Amino acid sequence: MPNTIYTGLSQQIALQHRMEIVANNIANANTPGYRAQNMVFAEYVKNPDSSIETDNGNDTSLVSDYGQFLNTDQGPISQTENPLDFALEGDGYFGIVTQDGTKYTRGGSFRLNNLGELVNPSGLAVAGEGGGTITIPNDAKEIKVTRDGSVFTDQGQAGKLMVVEFDSQQDLRAVGNGLYETDSPGAPAAETTVLQGALEGSNVQPIIEVTRMMDVMRAYQRTQNLLQTEHDRERGMIQRLTRAQ
Repeated sequence: MPNTIYTGLSQQIALQHRMEIVANNIANANTPGYRAQNMVFAEYVKNPDSSIETDNGNDTSLVSDYGQFLNTDQGPISQTENPLDFALEGDGYFGIVTQDGTKYTRGGSFRLNNLGELVNPSGLAVAGEGGGTITIPNDAKEIKVTRDGSVFTDQGQAGKLMVVEFDSQQDLRAVGNGLYETDSPGAPAAETTVLQGALEGSNVQPIIEVTRMMDVMRAYQRTQNLLQTEHDRERGMIQRLTRAQ
């Protein structure tokens, strides 16, 4: 198969993946604490000894979408006056307790479950500093959280929010519902503060994402036209060779 077709197909696959990420960014434009994702592309060269059979025995240059990266810019912070809403000012992440271990999030829209535990919108417990949960007494009349994440009620301290920072936020992998996981150990936050009664918004810029979506659609169409032109060229060549015989 000609190199042009392999290269065009690899381009279209990469563009499809990019479109999925752009669409996901747009869908989360109003999700608290969401951080936009972007793709990284590179040239990938397959040699003639590989499984790809080229028409001239030369190397085949393909498009590879080999990774993603997070936009780590701080999202806008808005005041909600809800005592169970929290925003992080800095690069830290809240810890969330899951069946698969601790995950991390920037979204601080929490609530209390029927056990008095602080949980996220999915019902997963918010992690305390030691990895356990934070329980608010049923008869507590007031909840105050200091800038270091310490949780107090009128009956005393109820715990401290787990807030951690990472050497590289690019090691975080999105696992859905605003959660991230990583194999890199997080350290207790040193430069991140907790703001009670506030939420960090998504750092997605919808206009930019829509522009990217249009660019992807145009690039996909150009590649499709290139493949169609190549197909027509091959068909015409076969027809001429057949008539010549």
